[in-house]
Amino acid sequence: MKPGLLLLSLAALSTGAIAGPEKIKFPSDYLKGVLYQTLDRPDSKQYRELYTQAEVVEAVRKGQPIPHGAVITLVQWSVEQDASGVPLKDSSGRFIKKQIIGHTVMEKRAGWGAEYPPEMRNGEWEYAVFTADGRPNEKANANTKACFTCHLPHAKQDFVISLAKLNNTFPAAQTLVKGVKGDVNIASFAFMPAKISAAVGKALTFFNGDDTPHQISVSGGPRTPVFLRGQKASLTFDKAGEYSYICGLHPSMKGVIEVK
Repeated sequence: MKPGLLLLSLAALSTGAIAGPEKIKFPSDYLKGVLYQTLDRPDSKQYRELYTQAEVVEAVRKGQPIPHGAVITLVQWSVEQDASGVPLKDSSGRFIKKQIIGHTVMEKRAGWGAEYPPEMRNGEWEYAVFTADGRPNEKANANTKACFTCHLPHAKQDFVISLAKLNNTFPAAQTLVKGVKGDVNIASFAFMPAKISAAVGKALTFFNGDDTPHQISVSGGPRTPVFLRGQKASLTFDKAGEYSYICGLHPSMKGVIEVK
């Protein structure tokens, strides 16, 4: 057993509390809430929707913290594809959703999370994964530590990666000014180019053209702040070498920087 999980198990035994996805019940009424974000995922060939309760949206748009009792439901859809497996798009250029393939839920309750070690805890949030018909996905729930790891760097926004969409501060499409770009451009969940050369001591810029936040995370090295559509982030290297990096929010996005 890994050290973090061992500490978690010991803490749960010593306090009599139970940590884990079992705390969360499937939110069967999520459709009564607010659909605050939709997203095409070319990397996984999915269409995604994010729902939460109306009172949660009202609170954060008034500048208040995300309240206890908040439930955020991510709905994953398969999409229509052509004979080559390329996702089809509707007249507005969006993926055409086909059928629900799963749900990921994060829920915040007062006192939750106390059983976790500091290097794992996400405030008062718990995570759970459910099948298309709302049953617990036992295989995925055995690895919800991945959820904590992904959200952990975002403590300043209460561990909610989609907070800018939730509180309505995400930049509008008009921010994509023609001609504005970085050394590396991000579009359709990909780095372009995927491999680039940089000079020691000179900033390398990344421009986000996607309708979602991104974050550059260098293996064993620095990590940029989260940056939104139409925004830039930069990294500077003081030593030559080859550096691999990913998006800290979407690990399937990968790139390489060769510093000379």
